[in-house]
Amino acid sequence: MGADIRLLDAPFAPGAAVDAFAAAHPQAGGITSFTGQVRLDSDVLALELSHYAPLTLPGMTALGEQVLARWPLAGLLIWHRTGLMRPGEPIVLVAAAARHRRDAFQAADYAIDHLKSDAWFWKREQRADGWHWIEPREQDHADLARWRESPA
Repeated sequence: MGADIRLLDAPFAPGAAVDAFAAAHPQAGGITSFTGQVRLDSDVLALELSHYAPLTLPGMTALGEQVLARWPLAGLLIWHRTGLMRPGEPIVLVAAAARHRRDAFQAADYAIDHLKSDAWFWKREQRADGWHWIEPREQDHADLARWRESPA
């Protein structure tokens, strides 16, 4: 059991990453994954993610440890991009391998909810009229809060 946690400054191929992850965990009965990508909104030209290096990867690693302590997983993958990305490019990939599907689903869901709202990233979108900072939405906070209200 282990975690593959990466902070990336270059594009990655989610399909190839999930294929390799699945091959590394043949004992798992279920593997689930989530890929977040830059939306193809008509007015978004680019997305830029910046971060504070002394906190970001250690924070992602701590999140991975929380996930592994909470669910019986065969493996966990958390990859997150930084830098400038164009619409359609992947931003984040979370995958969980477990003996049973429910553990894999919940672990991946928990990880992405925490990355989305509790993370160490600053996001801004470039539109025709310039750059705009992006804050977490109310739904993002609600998604995170549900993990505090109920056990797995």
